[in-house]
Amino acid sequence: MARALIIAIYLLFSATIAIAVFLFTGATTGFLSGVVLALGCFQVDSNARNRRARRMTERRIADLTRRLDQVLNDIGLRINDASKVIETRTSVQNGKIMAELQVLESLVRGFAARVPQEAGRVTEIAPPRERSGSSRISLDSPGEGELLQSVRRALEQSRVDLYLQPIVTLPQRKLRFYEALSRLRAEDGSIILPAQYVKLAASAGLMPRVDNLLLFRCVQIVRRLAQKQRDIGVFCNISGDSLTDAEFFPQILEFMHRNRDLAGRIVLEFAQETVQHLGVDGEASLAGLAQLGFALSMDQLESLEMDFAKLRRLGFRHIKVRARALLHGTENADAATAAVDLRKHLERYGLNLIAERVEDGDTVKQLSEAGVDFAQGYLFGTPRAVGDDWLRTLTTEEDVAPLATLRKAS
Repeated sequence: MARALIIAIYLLFSATIAIAVFLFTGATTGFLSGVVLALGCFQVDSNARNRRARRMTERRIADLTRRLDQVLNDIGLRINDASKVIETRTSVQNGKIMAELQVLESLVRGFAARVPQEAGRVTEIAPPRERSGSSRISLDSPGEGELLQSVRRALEQSRVDLYLQPIVTLPQRKLRFYEALSRLRAEDGSIILPAQYVKLAASAGLMPRVDNLLLFRCVQIVRRLAQKQRDIGVFCNISGDSLTDAEFFPQILEFMHRNRDLAGRIVLEFAQETVQHLGVDGEASLAGLAQLGFALSMDQLESLEMDFAKLRRLGFRHIKVRARALLHGTENADAATAAVDLRKHLERYGLNLIAERVEDGDTVKQLSEAGVDFAQGYLFGTPRAVGDDWLRTLTTEEDVAPLATLRKAS
């Protein structure tokens, strides 16, 4: 509307001048002067509008430049913050990797000092110090000497395979934990089972190295499970020798300290005989692990005559009992203890009861009726070697149970 009014004024002004010129000089001169005047007015107006548009454009460009500078400044600050976070995380991760490498380095470094290089020269291997639960093993037979050398070479070359067996909730049979089991692999690919190497390795002082490698593998697999958002814990067995070994336990403690972010996913398991003969040093070792937040478990029970309150104070949260013993009583107990009574008794101390060696459906039914929360055995799955194929199967969610509520001490 304003633009039309301006054009009308220009035309009126030009027409007025043209009429005035017409009256004095004639029609042709008046018409031409009107046209020239009108064109001049439009040119002046166009120049003025161009200058206004240019100034407006310059102001907009200046405003955009200020905004762009502000955005770039914000991006720079965010990149700075992100770099600091990445640097911090990288530093933590590098620390964990260095701890793992230190564990492996210490394992290799210790072999030359503790294990004979030639089996034929050895007549007897004794532990470097007296340990409860360890016995000397004579290597008079060539077979035992060869087995010791196979064990030594398997440990030197990190041929320690990790096998996992599921622990499920009852009665849903949903996966909640895995128990990690170690198997040594000989040079020809054959498997050396714990029943074959444990006593021999213990008398030679090698069990701490086995435990170190097993913990190393457990941490690796738990991190892989965490990457796949699998909220599943792993039970990792530790021998009594490792708890009392002045050289290797501090390394284990340092390694677990660097991986304490996994405290809610790794459960350290000890045999009942080991716990019963801990002594002051052994209990201090357990306390160190518990202070880092790692839960403890006890298995291989032969008697139910235990101080459960003390176990809880030491950091134990799980007790494993053979299903047959739960339902029919342990051999060394004064009387048979019903599964439901034991479960209620453990519950008062904030301990979870896990029935192991479950092999048939009838046993599952009886355990479920007794209120046992967790079970383990061949019925639910045999130990399986951990490999890339197995890891790929973890992408499904059908075997994952909601987290069972773990009891806590009052």
